[in-house]
Amino acid sequence: MDLLNTLVDKGLRRELPTREEALAVLATSDDELLDVVAAAGKVRRHWFGRRVKLNYLVNLKSGLCPEDCSYCSQRLGSKAEILKYTWLKPDQAAAAARAGLAGGAKRVCLVASGRGPTDRDVDRVSETIAAIKGQHEGVEVCACLGLLSDGQADRLREAGADAYNHNLNTSEATYADITTTHTYADRVSTVQQAQAAGLSACSGLIAGMGETDADLVDVVFSLRELDPDSVPVNFLIPFEGTPLAKEWHLTPQRVLRILAMVRFVCPDVEVRLAAGREVHLRSLQPLALHLANSIFLGDYLTSEGQAGKADLDMIADAGFEVEGSGTTTLPEHRADALAAGGCGSGGGCAPCGDSASEEPPARVAATGDEAVAVAAEAAGAVGAGNARTDLVAVRRRGAGTDLPPNA
Repeated sequence: MDLLNTLVDKGLRRELPTREEALAVLATSDDELLDVVAAAGKVRRHWFGRRVKLNYLVNLKSGLCPEDCSYCSQRLGSKAEILKYTWLKPDQAAAAARAGLAGGAKRVCLVASGRGPTDRDVDRVSETIAAIKGQHEGVEVCACLGLLSDGQADRLREAGADAYNHNLNTSEATYADITTTHTYADRVSTVQQAQAAGLSACSGLIAGMGETDADLVDVVFSLRELDPDSVPVNFLIPFEGTPLAKEWHLTPQRVLRILAMVRFVCPDVEVRLAAGREVHLRSLQPLALHLANSIFLGDYLTSEGQAGKADLDMIADAGFEVEGSGTTTLPEHRADALAAGGCGSGGGCAPCGDSASEEPPARVAATGDEAVAVAAEAAGAVGAGNARTDLVAVRRRGAGTDLPPNA
């Protein structure tokens, strides 16, 4: 396909595709799917070889969140029967992290529910970072604590945090449809604060919430403009007891097309296959490794993933290798710029391959026909029996419990 050849060439040059090209990837047929995966795989291998970075989540504080994000099992008013507990002590968090690191993870992601941290919360997390790094020299630590206030990103950086995660989740135009207690602009501001403090920015999206193809392209183009070093791609886990419990829009094929589109738009960033991969990719998970160069090992915040050993076996069987702790994840140009306070660190550089003066792409609204097609696709997916509620397992082990973690 001429489209795929063009996208590969652009990906190898770090050149931004057009919106029409990105939309065309999402519109490809199932007959073309392996061609799409192979093309995006060329871009992935060019920048990251066959390495897969392992990340491990530690949920420091579960549930009890005052925000109303419709997709979240920890949201205000959620009836999902998840674990609820307040802050883990530093030694408890370090013990939880130890399991993931023993399984091969090189980054620990410390997450806490809530609108954003108080200064006392930042102190708690700082103590936890010290406990983890005191036991594991060289481990990367990423904090995910919600909206940041002035100076908090600097304090986290001084405490030893390497990165900060705050996802955009969906397009600016539809953000208010999923959350009313904060804004899209609040999220952008937090990512920029993290970058300005010298933290490696991690920001991604959630697919499967009923969005159109245009919305998906919008949020990925916005991420390209924001220029994080890593982009986690989450796929909605429709928890019973949340407003989006009935939103089963995804098929394995659509998930792969979304990942391919993200890789073409963000060719040289760490694309992370995140929550929902087991639920929506199922037996096609190994194909996603040709698109994403990073995954979470074991369980997620409030849901269980497949066994950590199964993750490792999948990577090996697919012909990939776990990225070692002594290997730099990012391509040299990004790693050097990050170290210098540039690309990915709020240094004012434009998205890779673009000029600094380029205006961000204008949003193209979905047509009526497109909206109807998306709705029909979603209805067809549910009608075809793809609402696999049996695959949504609430986490009952690991952090906040007396049971050993999955890693």
